[in-house]
Amino acid sequence: MGKKKHSKNPGVIKAYEVLKILRSSATPLSGGEIQKRLGLTKRHRKFVKELLVELVSEGKIVKAGSAYGLLEKLNMITGKLQVQRSGAAFVLPDDKGRKDIFIRPRSMNEAWHGDRVSVALLGNSSNGKNPEGRILSVLERGKQVFPVRVIRPTGATALLCTPTEPKLDFGIVVEPSEAVQIPSSAGGKLKKSDFKKANVDSSVSGSTEVAFDYSKVSSGDILLVAPGDRINPNLWKGKILKYLGREDDVLVQEAIVKANNGVPTEFPENALEEAAALPDRPSEDDFKSREDMREIQFVTIDGETAKDFDDAIHVETTPKGYRLRVAIADVSHYVAMNSPMDREAGKRGNSYYFPKSVEPMFPEALSNGLCSLNPDVERLAMNATIEFNKSGEPLSSKFAPVVIRSHARLTYNQVYKAIIQGDAEERAKIKDVVPMLEIAEKLARQINARREDRGSLNFDLPEPEIMFNLQGETTDICPRIRNFAHQMIEEFMIAANEAVAEFLTAREMPCLYRVHPGPDSMKLTNFFKVLKKMGIAGEVPDPVTPQSLQQVLNSAEGADQEFLVNRMLIRSMKQAKYEPENEGHFGLASECYCHFTSPIRRYADLTVHRALKVALGDEHQAMHAEKQLVGLGGHLSGRERVAMEAEREILKRLTIIFLKDKVGEQFTGIISSMAEFGFWVEFQEVMAEGMIRLANLTDDYYTFWADRQMIVGERTGKAFRLGQKIVVKLDSVSLDMLEANLSVVDGGEDFKKYV
Repeated sequence: MGKKKHSKNPGVIKAYEVLKILRSSATPLSGGEIQKRLGLTKRHRKFVKELLVELVSEGKIVKAGSAYGLLEKLNMITGKLQVQRSGAAFVLPDDKGRKDIFIRPRSMNEAWHGDRVSVALLGNSSNGKNPEGRILSVLERGKQVFPVRVIRPTGATALLCTPTEPKLDFGIVVEPSEAVQIPSSAGGKLKKSDFKKANVDSSVSGSTEVAFDYSKVSSGDILLVAPGDRINPNLWKGKILKYLGREDDVLVQEAIVKANNGVPTEFPENALEEAAALPDRPSEDDFKSREDMREIQFVTIDGETAKDFDDAIHVETTPKGYRLRVAIADVSHYVAMNSPMDREAGKRGNSYYFPKSVEPMFPEALSNGLCSLNPDVERLAMNATIEFNKSGEPLSSKFAPVVIRSHARLTYNQVYKAIIQGDAEERAKIKDVVPMLEIAEKLARQINARREDRGSLNFDLPEPEIMFNLQGETTDICPRIRNFAHQMIEEFMIAANEAVAEFLTAREMPCLYRVHPGPDSMKLTNFFKVLKKMGIAGEVPDPVTPQSLQQVLNSAEGADQEFLVNRMLIRSMKQAKYEPENEGHFGLASECYCHFTSPIRRYADLTVHRALKVALGDEHQAMHAEKQLVGLGGHLSGRERVAMEAEREILKRLTIIFLKDKVGEQFTGIISSMAEFGFWVEFQEVMAEGMIRLANLTDDYYTFWADRQMIVGERTGKAFRLGQKIVVKLDSVSLDMLEANLSVVDGGEDFKKYV
């Protein structure tokens, strides 16, 4: 008997049935063959095709020609394509247990950096090397739109462009369309020249759809495009979506980085409507079920330019020692789970910060208004009260929904001058809160000392701060100044995060922990090999503990290589992540840690707030189940990496623009990293780096000794080492390739024969 036909209800066919058929087949099957084996008729061809397309997009099956097969049977896997700055390409498998797969340029098969692809393995790995593969198909484009730089006109009306992302190595040809959007939000204020090009009146503002004269577009203009069909191996068609502006404009560079990294810049209409419907301030009804802390002298301490204040602190003495209160904006009171604002916030994962702009996780009506702990207004908060003894050891903690009124909006520099330096003028300005802040400083120092005793790692890597003039041009890139006021707030936030994590763990509540695994053993071994060559440390400690690694950092303190040692150790660490399984936080030497203190800008903190409310008996609060937290943690960890990559890219772009008029100048630097084709030098005069290519070292043939992190001349034996201090000349910069190219002026005392 033949199979029963599902002629009336093909919807009963499930994906697992297709997988079962392919698993039992000795060869890949066409769509028609699968349709027959499912017992469906020809009129259900569309349904079968949609089901197969869905399975391909999910990476469960792969299309090979006109047939479909299982990945494991075809010796295929799926993953994300990553092109490195050296030009090498690897696929990072979806199966985290597999090694990355090396892809040669000829095996890319129309795939781009960031695409999710299916890969055929060409051979198994041997000698510890990565297996090699060939990309079969693109399952999902990593970039649906991206910014391009206009190179020149081509043909009668078209423009030849190249992607601003150096890892996308092809050309784009765009044809003029009837209208284009010129957004003030993406490229800053519109210049008169922009309106002249667009043939519209310069009094218009905001994003405007206008007819655009592309004959007046010049080289270096930045456009946002959607890619189209392939013309030849290195050329694609594209459709213009927006004119962003000139590439030397800081806000245009920020728009480029946002597009390159998929940073969202627009909120959905329903999320904006939900935010607009919120009240301007909380009502008396909101206060009824909350502890009233309006008279307690809470203060916020942030940077000068901060606009959203999600944490406030208060410290007082007790007979046993100290009482710390940390009040955090109660975002969960206004944002219900699965509401439009919640879905968008979860999708974004966190806020994204740039030198001149912010892409917030929530609409500004909430992030800068109703949930910002602005001074002298009532705000709803979740409060953690922690009791400490006189040595800064936590004794107990309790939590509650509260209403507070911040008594002062303070800055780090203000607190540092008044409390740490004792500046009389600054103390007079904030005299009402000076006594409380002096107690806070004492407690912070006690907590810090205890944290150092338990082995918490204290990395000394200065963050770059970009300085602008009134015209918005970059004038300097220097280390961001940190002082003990920063440390004070940091200590209180860590204490609150630990207290909440311990509370939820004790009550067996599902919690999204902030987990930091120990160092990668192979990377750590290589790190200590380099340290040994630099004369800073010996063998890998046994056991590896935060305390033993902190001793290494201490041994490099004050040396020219201090920042390099800190950076190399960070690179030997595994990345911190969010997950519902508590594995502790190695860097903080903390056994139980979560993120609770920034629900305005981190979605992970919002999930913790919801769990805390449920643990406190809030029957109206919904929360994520533990199974949901597994996928959510992976997603949020990924979005955090996106934010970090975007931050690095905008810094690199603005650095290149800043160095343009410094070509020909000399800099003192430290060799900070090495590769087969050259090495990077970190400048000491400015927070920037450049590269010296081996091809430009003309006095000898140089070879990279990877195991010793050295580059050695074959004839002279001269050597370049990690941490070596040298003098270089800036030969050129390229915004296209995001590179600063250097040449050696003086190799320094260490530039000597290796043998």
